[in-house]
Amino acid sequence: MSQLLYEVENGVAYLTMNRPEARNALSLDMRTELCQRLEQLEADDSVRCVVLRGAGEHFLAGGDVRAFMEFTQLTAEERRRTFTHRIHQLHLIMFAMRRLAKPVIASVQGAAAGAGVSLALCCDLVIAAEDAFFTLAYSKIGASPDGSASYYLPRVVGAKKAMEMALLADRYSASEARELGMINWVVPNAELKARTRELAERLARGPTRAFANTKRLLQQSLNTPLEAQLQAEAELFGDSATSDDWVEGVRAFNEKRTPEFNGH
Repeated sequence: MSQLLYEVENGVAYLTMNRPEARNALSLDMRTELCQRLEQLEADDSVRCVVLRGAGEHFLAGGDVRAFMEFTQLTAEERRRTFTHRIHQLHLIMFAMRRLAKPVIASVQGAAAGAGVSLALCCDLVIAAEDAFFTLAYSKIGASPDGSASYYLPRVVGAKKAMEMALLADRYSASEARELGMINWVVPNAELKARTRELAERLARGPTRAFANTKRLLQQSLNTPLEAQLQAEAELFGDSATSDDWVEGVRAFNEKRTPEFNGH
């Protein structure tokens, strides 16, 4: 059985991490499948929004720590080389998600631990069930963060809180994560699937190129001088104005009707 389920409905691609017996711990096969699918979606104009979720009761409980046992017999230098390579492979997923020119939503239930937190932070929007919890659990196995957590977390929660979360590896409820700015919405457990679908389909009906340009602007904004950011705003507004959706949006505004964007 595939470790990553894939389905498309109403312009939304649903990527479901499928190792429920292991809380969807991120195996090498799952990493490979997820990266390949994200790269394919970049070129698929029929898909205008992507949802990342976990099968069963959990989102993703980090790396496959049980599988790490085989590496405990290696020398220290062998372990260094092995995990440096493995984490570079993991980071290909984060690059693919950041590059993807359409919105990506994390739909979180149960555990988001370690790389699960990293994946959620890397998504553009996060909706979580009331039972969801988040823990940057790396220090519990004597490791430091990966998967872009050290990049996104200080930008989201602030430097001191990020240090606290990374060093102490405490658990945060969905409501606490919402207050910290890590996630956007908390919904009743029974409503997570429906509310995720509603949000994803709303985005899939939106102006896809404008969304892509918005993602690009906001991603670069914290590391870009003002002059360069304003230049990028001008260039990307100009690019958005070349789209069919821009024409439709302007016409709909002036005709006092709801626009019908086609993603082009």
